[in-house]
Amino acid sequence: METPRTKQRPLRVLVAKPGLDGHDKGAKVVAQTLRDAGCEVIYTGLHKSVEEILHTALQEDVDVIGLSVLSGNHLDITRELIEGLRAKEMGDVAVLIGGNIPHRDRPLLLEIGASGVFATGARLTDIVSFVRDIASRKGLQ
Repeated sequence: METPRTKQRPLRVLVAKPGLDGHDKGAKVVAQTLRDAGCEVIYTGLHKSVEEILHTALQEDVDVIGLSVLSGNHLDITRELIEGLRAKEMGDVAVLIGGNIPHRDRPLLLEIGASGVFATGARLTDIVSFVRDIASRKGLQ
């Protein structure tokens, strides 16, 4: 029996630029790559608060949120986002973090609840493979 979350539909991904980051070329490249891979991608644009990202994620019924953080505030932003998702009963939404992420912070981000971490220079094919695995686990395309 199909449920609304397991119908054959493309994975819905929200790509977001939280905070004061003003550089979004990488986020746009990832968004286009995921579109080319068959995902439905919603891009928030620059300077979004975590609350705005949560609101958009809920409104758009996304399966994945990809945060692009270049400011160095990735731990706090991720923590706030994960807590907000849980509070809104959206804990099944996978969260990916990308950007200027020091290697030493990867375990902390995963402990906070991020599903994946892709630092600057990550291969786009690795991101697509990771997102496809998420789609497969959710029974989506």
